[in-house]
Amino acid sequence: MQAREQRANPYAVLGVEPSASAELITSAFRARVRELRPDTRVDAATAARFGEVREAYETLRDPVLRAAYDHSCESAHDRVRAPAPTVRPARRHVVLLGAARPEPPLRAGPVRWERTAR
Repeated sequence: MQAREQRANPYAVLGVEPSASAELITSAFRARVRELRPDTRVDAATAARFGEVREAYETLRDPVLRAAYDHSCESAHDRVRAPAPTVRPARRHVVLLGAARPEPPLRAGPVRWERTAR
């Protein structure tokens, strides 16, 4: 059997954005499964739709498969993205008598846990 050349977009099948978190993808999958209820509906159209939803979830729940899918979509559409500029945190300076020195890193001592009387 040949693999389908044009697979459905898994993001569209689950109804989520490409930037969705793993929790949102799982939530959307569970909502679609509740709608389709394969244990109560036995027609062929529902079974096919459930298969699409399951396949989309299996693709998006695995970070490696999801990255591979996203990469294949980008190369298929020949989208060229400019690399995101690296954002560095601003350095704060303390001025003492006209000389600028970087602020020392935050230091924290040991934490002491004590029980409080009730």
